[in-house]
Amino acid sequence: MRMMLKAVVLWGALAVAAGFASIGAVHAADKAGSKIEVQKSKSPTTQKAKARPVSKASSSQRVAQKGKVASRVSKAKSTRVAKASPSAARVGGSKSSRPTQKGKNVAPAMAGGVDLWQGQEHLAVRSGSALVIAQDGGEALYEKNARIVVPIASITKVMTAMVVLDSMPNLQAPITITDEDVDYLKGSRSRLQVGSVITREMALLLALMSSENRAANALGRHYPGGLPAFIVAMNRKAASLGMSRTHFADPTGLTSNNVSTAHDLARMVAAAYRYPLIREFSTTPGATAEVKGRELEYRNTNQLVKSPTWEIGLSKTGYIQEAGKCLVMQARVADRPVVIVLLDSSGKQTRIGDANRIKRWMESASASGKATPA
Repeated sequence: MRMMLKAVVLWGALAVAAGFASIGAVHAADKAGSKIEVQKSKSPTTQKAKARPVSKASSSQRVAQKGKVASRVSKAKSTRVAKASPSAARVGGSKSSRPTQKGKNVAPAMAGGVDLWQGQEHLAVRSGSALVIAQDGGEALYEKNARIVVPIASITKVMTAMVVLDSMPNLQAPITITDEDVDYLKGSRSRLQVGSVITREMALLLALMSSENRAANALGRHYPGGLPAFIVAMNRKAASLGMSRTHFADPTGLTSNNVSTAHDLARMVAAAYRYPLIREFSTTPGATAEVKGRELEYRNTNQLVKSPTWEIGLSKTGYIQEAGKCLVMQARVADRPVVIVLLDSSGKQTRIGDANRIKRWMESASASGKATPA
């Protein structure tokens, strides 16, 4: 009996041990399974963690791309700055990099071996076409649309005066104002009434000083061969001076068919300066003309000839709607003889303002040593 009891107890102990062993195995298995589950549950996080560097890399690429874009923009801006700044463009020393300011085609110039590029960005000329050039020619000190063909209005009268004087007429001979001299094209006014008789010299003075249209037309009519021959002579004279882009259709400039360029007009002014009478008459501040027993006061259309700060050797203004306000001058500026041409100015005082700006610019350049007077 005792033996059977021991066997039962031993069997029970073995069963309990086996149970604990199986429970331990189950716990072990559960623990292992728990680790697997945890690993699986963490794997997305781990994948995300691994994906973050990729995201950072793409972000850095985007930053790099933005940096490249910013660099390109910066380069583009620096290029635009270089184009807008003559001094910046000159650093490279390339002629192809010469600046073109908005609405301006600026030419290089040397004055006494000094480059006048410096300071050109500070010269704001508002006339549509402009040219500043040494009287004896050479490179332009400043130019803007100086080769564009435009109407020239009464600047024409400088050529009219040269052609008249080339024919060596009797300046004291009387000429008569007729209906043929009346402006029916633009309707401009004149105090020289039809039937008025003045000397050729007085007509020349009034045409150059006060831009008197009837006087200028009468001069052309009294030319040998009449007005048609006079216009032929005008164009022949222009061709002889190398004014290849110039055409004249009348002696007054009232027609917009009288066209030229700033460069051509600079040639004309330089040539006209060799005529003492043109220099004198075009710069006379004012004069009195006796017409039909009446004394008529005339003034110069260029107010600068009366200025004590200007030394002007030749002057002529012009205006028709198609041409705008125009002005040509020979003057001594910063102790240099130059020709100044200003065409297509819109404002009433724009051409005068431009002339004064050019004068200040040249004087400033000379004073600072950027330009050496010739």
